[in-house]
Amino acid sequence: LAHVVLPAAGWAEKDGTVTNSERRISRQRAFRAAPGQARPDWWMFAEVARRMGWGDAFAWRGPAGIFREHAALSAFENDGARVFDLGGLADIDDAAYDALAPLQWPVPRHGSPGPRLFGCGGFPTPAGRARMLALSPRMAASAGDFPLTLNTGRTRDQWHTMTRTGRVARLMAHAGVPTLTLHPQDAAACAATHGALVRVESRHGALVTRAAIDDSVRPGDVFATMHWTDQFSSSGPIDRLVHALTDPAAGQPDLKGTPVRVSAVTEYWRGTLLRLDGDDPALGPSAWWAKAPLENGYSFELAGWIALAEEIHAEGKLRKLLQIPADAELLTYSDPRKAIFRYAGIVRGRLAACLFLGPPGADLTGIVLARPLLGRELPAAERVTLLAGVSVTGAAPAGRMVCACFSVSEDRIIAAIRDNGLDSPARIGAALKAGTNCGSCLPEINRLIGAQAPSVVS
Repeated sequence: LAHVVLPAAGWAEKDGTVTNSERRISRQRAFRAAPGQARPDWWMFAEVARRMGWGDAFAWRGPAGIFREHAALSAFENDGARVFDLGGLADIDDAAYDALAPLQWPVPRHGSPGPRLFGCGGFPTPAGRARMLALSPRMAASAGDFPLTLNTGRTRDQWHTMTRTGRVARLMAHAGVPTLTLHPQDAAACAATHGALVRVESRHGALVTRAAIDDSVRPGDVFATMHWTDQFSSSGPIDRLVHALTDPAAGQPDLKGTPVRVSAVTEYWRGTLLRLDGDDPALGPSAWWAKAPLENGYSFELAGWIALAEEIHAEGKLRKLLQIPADAELLTYSDPRKAIFRYAGIVRGRLAACLFLGPPGADLTGIVLARPLLGRELPAAERVTLLAGVSVTGAAPAGRMVCACFSVSEDRIIAAIRDNGLDSPARIGAALKAGTNCGSCLPEINRLIGAQAPSVVS
């Protein structure tokens, strides 16, 4: 809704300080120049203020001056009443600011409580004691037409709305599509099956997404991740379904207790589209899609709950979906009796797009073999095998990614458990490196060990 958008410097182009979750303040120095007319945020505020006639109040010449004002304000009329206090840094000069070593707040003018802020007990209240508030629950009860409770949250490898992590192919290899996780008991009640489409509705909206059946959620609860947006899936943001209840004292939104109902959606077809372009496939309101980046393009998972119209097989429609020009070569394979259709677009001898379509349950895994070929020159022998879904080299496609840090697939971990008797995350880490970096895949490695336990014992 802005009338003017000022180009701001990115984090790699900024000079200042950053404070982490253990209260440690560190100097951050730009390691690249801001492009074009991009400027630091503080400079924009100062220039707007100056042109409004308030230049004296915003007369900073750099981040050191802003830091001094920030530190002085933290100590203003404080006298120990507020925990955050940088009064000891209010008079720091530019040279000392540039050489500032990492340190933890508070940094009062006199004395310091040390790195453990509450190491001796107590709370930041006048009496030093915690204030407890007795509240009456305000969550809407799950009943009647909305018998399930929607819980939203995070998943490993993703951050917020995926504006950064959603562009990294390795981070999308573990969970490339949004899902609604249900307990097996609730899935059976609504006839949902693992990997199939379901419709989830609340009083505030509805969307279609894939189902994941997992007994790690409680009966009566369903879980959806909050990361996917319209840019990455037709499901869109799950928070469109979330109610507007907030905590009466803190204002915290209730993102964990929205009443919903779930119903199975009958799929008529499924598909996978590989394309150099990441634009919305524009399949219409009766289809679902989810996008994930590849190293050399994009992958789209597709499904529809209305029979695939004949017109989609028309050359003009296909070229639009594949994003190839009219003079591009179009390779086709069709088996109308089995409702299986495969297409590839060749532009100047290179594979620009590939599309596999079939009924639910059809084997579409062959398109995985086309992923490394996307954007590359396609020799005659590989054109013959491409739409057949077989590898000209005989190589099998890699399985689902478990460890994003070291690109270790589920198949490799299962093989290590079965063939080598590796029965602990430590042993698997020593052999494959999986789980030895960030550790976010360790719970999944444990589950794989548990699932293979009988074969390991035998």
